[in-house]
Amino acid sequence: MSRRIESVAVLGCGTMGSGIAAASAAAGCRVLMLDVDAEAVERGLQAVDDEHRALITTGTFDDDLAAIADYDWICEAIVEDLDTKRRLFGEAEPLRRDGSVISSNTSGIPLRDISEGMPERFQRDVAITHFFNPVKVMKLFELVPGERTEPDVIEAFAAFGEEQLGKGVVHAKDTVNFIGNRIGCFFMLSGLHLAKPFLAEGVTPETVDAVLGKPVGLPPTGLYGLIDLIGLDVMDLVGKNLAVNLPDGDDGHAYTSFPDVEQRMLERGQLGRKARALGGFGRVQKLDDGTKRKETFDLVAEEWRDAVEPDLAGVSGDVLGAIGEVMFDESLAGQLAWQVFGGTLRYTAGLIPEIADDVVNVDNAIRWGFNWAHGPFELLDEVGPARVIERIRDEGGAGAELPAMLQVLADSGSETFYRDGPDGRQYLGRSGAWHAVPD
Repeated sequence: MSRRIESVAVLGCGTMGSGIAAASAAAGCRVLMLDVDAEAVERGLQAVDDEHRALITTGTFDDDLAAIADYDWICEAIVEDLDTKRRLFGEAEPLRRDGSVISSNTSGIPLRDISEGMPERFQRDVAITHFFNPVKVMKLFELVPGERTEPDVIEAFAAFGEEQLGKGVVHAKDTVNFIGNRIGCFFMLSGLHLAKPFLAEGVTPETVDAVLGKPVGLPPTGLYGLIDLIGLDVMDLVGKNLAVNLPDGDDGHAYTSFPDVEQRMLERGQLGRKARALGGFGRVQKLDDGTKRKETFDLVAEEWRDAVEPDLAGVSGDVLGAIGEVMFDESLAGQLAWQVFGGTLRYTAGLIPEIADDVVNVDNAIRWGFNWAHGPFELLDEVGPARVIERIRDEGGAGAELPAMLQVLADSGSETFYRDGPDGRQYLGRSGAWHAVPD
């Protein structure tokens, strides 16, 4: 490898930029932190441990941008606006030295749009380096090359992410929302729509979250709890970005806007945890006697009520005890799990090779980025891909079209996407051949 990253210039000191700067300093790198003014930089510095402050140099875009010439990696982490990013890159490009690498931490803007019309050197040296928030905690590091990105640029970023930052590097493609957010946001946005008929049948939001949590291998936040954590305002922006950038015919187009109830919540500022007293799908109210009351927003009556325990009476303990089994139960909870979570698995199985070249990168992205107990293809192995294929064909007829990787599996005669080979674990590739899972 001809390039090494030993110093980092971070452009933008918000939540993500300050997190990247702090992680880089903790890894022993010299770090430059720049933003529009000294106050923004000072706020960002709060993310850096005192013991690593000596490695940090600060400044502003107007006064100190030329200082990036002394750094190996120039990392842009400013507002998610294409024109603003392109303007900053245009100013930074002639100032950086030959041999340095440059990247954007964008969570959803395609690199091809950022790079369009940029100098040849920029297009050779640029990539997407997408960390998940909070950077200090989350393992996932998505790495996306452009059409002209040199291989040694990707090698340098991968080595830095793995060896110095201790991250799990996932190789993604230059598609909308890359891997983690493409799948995770489909789950959330489709879930808002697909849960509606179950709510009308009397299934509570608490039950929805309980079913779409541990029983399917997801964190206990489930659906509504996860969106409350992220914020309806953020999810609205995600949906608008998907509406513009998803390929024609993609199933995600059906879910890029909110159902009516969630749209009204958005408009009155009922965004989630960040909205405090206004809440989101849930909230905690402080009472006069100092106690707290947990409340849930009833999405049918559109009013607040006391939170209740989830109703899982229709699903046996045996089913809830095995990850994913709930999807094959005949209860309302089982039907909900199949529609929402099973739908996400089907969607994911159709995204290779669009978003990644193999199942391993997809599984790692979802486990490391969304804390699923298993990646989507690992979960399919848990429940049995043949059962999923059978159900798809039962619902759509014997000739029902299978998602790409489920079709590969069916054609290969394999029962799973992973197996133990003579020299270690193997995964099923797009051609139906088996390959070694990388360490």
